[in-house]
Formats: sequence, C-alpha cells, structure tokens
Amino acid sequence: MKVLLVQLRAELRRVAGNGEQLLLTLGIPVLLLVFFSLVDVLPIGTEEPIDFLAPGILALATMSTAMVSLGIGTGFERSYHVLKRLGTTPLGRPRLIAAKIGSVIAVETVQFAILIPVAHALGWDPSSPNWLLALAGIVIGTIAFAGIGLTLAGRLPGEINLAAQNGLYLLLLLLGGMVIPFAKLPGPIRSVAHALPSGALADLLRHTLSDAGTQPTRSWLVLAIWAAVSPAVAARVFRWD
Repeated sequence: MKVLLVQLRAELRRVAGNGEQLLLTLGIPVLLLVFFSLVDVLPIGTEEPIDFLAPGILALATMSTAMVSLGIGTGFERSYHVLKRLGTTPLGRPRLIAAKIGSVIAVETVQFAILIPVAHALGWDPSSPNWLLALAGIVIGTIAFAGIGLTLAGRLPGEINLAAQNGLYLLLLLLGGMVIPFAKLPGPIRSVAHALPSGALADLLRHTLSDAGTQPTRSWLVLAIWAAVSPAVAARVFRWD
C-alpha cells in the first residue's frame, strides 16, 4: 500500500506540473458545453439543449481524462523510458495502473467542480437527480476508459499511440450518444453504440440525472463489463519499455 501511495503522489505531481495538458483537459469540455448549448446545430430534439448536453459532456470529460489524457501521457513516459526505470522497483503493473487511475479521479473532481456550475449557469436544472448513482457510474466509467487508454499506451510506440488515442476518442464521441442522440444513428450503428463504454456512460448519466436514459439496465451492465475487462487486459499486456 505504501508503494501505491508514493506512486499516486508522484502521478498527482506530474499532472499538476503539466499545465498545458491540464488546461486542455479542463477547458475543452467547458467550451463544448457552452458552444453547443448556445448554438443550435445539433439534432438533439429537446426544448433545452443543455438538458441533453450536460450529462453527455460529463461523460465526455470522463473519457477525455481517463482514456486520452492518461493514455497519451503514459505512452510518452514509456517512450522516454521513464516506465522502464519504474519496472525495476517493487511497484508492479497493477499498482502503477491503480495509481494512474487515482490521479485521473482527482482531475475529474476538478473538472466536475467547474462543469456542473457552468451547466447550471446555462440553464441546466435536472429534476430529482441521483448524484450518488451518477458518481458510481463515473467511477466505473473512469476505470473502463483508463483500462482502454493504458492498454494502447502499454503496447504502441508513442506517436502511433497518440494517433490511436485521438482517433478512438473521435469515434467514441460520435457514436457514444454524448452530443448526438442514439435515435439519430442508423439502426446497426445504434446497436454498436449501446455496446460501447462511451454510450453506456452517457446513457446512465442521463438516467441518473434526468431520468432520460434509454436503456439504463443494459448500460450499467455494459459499463461494468468494460470496467472489469479493460484494466485486466492493460495489466496483462502492459510493457514497461
């Protein structure tokens, strides 16, 4: 446990010291929330766009931090042989992954402390939200996305990992029900979207915060499966160098 806590502190210092990446991680979800709430360009089909967008942007923030930011940062650490030196310590892959997921949750706490007040300022007023269930979904989603990001980071060279993380981010953004409703997707693609962690997280957040989820039970199951499988795969295939 002591080794894990030491590495967790190191990860938090690394995140705090990377001002540019932290700014992008915090700023992009806020910009997307404000832009798409004020500019009527999405086929949302709701009277107030913010009611659809707010839960989706919370899911997007989780994905961008837990998968893309973590995956890209870890990939370059591996390319620069930082992780190779860690591999000679008693840390081990499971504790490294746990420490990185812990640092992601800390960043997400700051993200949501900014995003939720901004959403309220834009007119978001969810009725009877279940924040505890929403928080549980975010934690499970964080574990799922972190596992995916670390799986790619632990196997691919730095530049290829960068392209793969960004490409997967765009794919999951478009198919994940975060800014485009599932109902607007073609039937076969819609079925795939519901099986993705992005689609599952966005759906269950809409269910827990505004009772607007389309398949909440299935979404919990899908997200739980991703959260169980992806970190296990990352721990098994991750290479220090």
